[in-house]
Amino acid sequence: MYTHVVMFTLPDPEDIPSTVRALSGMEGRIPQIRYLEIGVDDSPSPRSAHILLVTRFDSKEAMAAYQVHPHHRHVLEHLREVEVSAVKVDYAEPALAVVPTLDGV
Repeated sequence: MYTHVVMFTLPDPEDIPSTVRALSGMEGRIPQIRYLEIGVDDSPSPRSAHILLVTRFDSKEAMAAYQVHPHHRHVLEHLREVEVSAVKVDYAEPALAVVPTLDGV
């Protein structure tokens, strides 16, 4: 599996519902998506992003095909219109967690 995680921040929180609709509309329309999860932040922290998108694909190549899919391009147009800023992380699973040891302390 290959995972694509994006956190979106919008200049106008009034655009959150339409952005969630645009993102959720990808499910069932883009065959490469194996899993789609959307979360809307409910904390008052100024450090928070507004929306989290998690998508999973069979491979990195499948994610590349998703990125050029016509419906994904339609979603990107919405994101440009609402002037969203985004940060992302892409990774192959299984993700590895490295836990530091305290040897010698």
